[in-house]
Amino acid sequence: MTIETTDYTMIVHGQQKYTVPDAVAAAPGLVVFRMPNNQSLNNPARWRIGHHEGLAIAEAMCRENALKGVAILSESGIDWTQGTADIKEAISDKTARDLYAKLSYAWCEQPGTNYMPGDVTRNGIYTDADIEEAAREAKAHGFNAADILVAMSHTVPWMGLDENDFNEAHDRIVRAAGAN
Repeated sequence: MTIETTDYTMIVHGQQKYTVPDAVAAAPGLVVFRMPNNQSLNNPARWRIGHHEGLAIAEAMCRENALKGVAILSESGIDWTQGTADIKEAISDKTARDLYAKLSYAWCEQPGTNYMPGDVTRNGIYTDADIEEAAREAKAHGFNAADILVAMSHTVPWMGLDENDFNEAHDRIVRAAGAN
């Protein structure tokens, strides 16, 4: 499967424009991209679904869920290739609530829903030093593999990883901590 990427211009706070490289053209009129590190510093949901004219549609913790969200939006009957004004006119408050209810099944939410104190822009990106630190903490607390799994699912940078990357990081931490 070939994934087409593009530069995407997102609209920030209604008027500022910011270009994001390597956005995935996921469906006609819709893209998936990772939020730039200098945007939404307190938002751990680093993946966005955007409309081709810059409108933020939804956010997700990981790329896999954002792509699942695009599939849901593609089946909504809305022509996402229309202009922003036409999209806003076509979507009533009830339609928007229904769309977000459906998107929640893919763990996608309205933009700006998530908040964590501090700079959490590294969510979904980890280093060997992060593995070592997590292993030290797990060992100090006497965590077993299940405890480590639960702790990772609610903390940065782990909770923003796609499934396979999360599992790989978990296995590395468990081994490094000597947990069972």
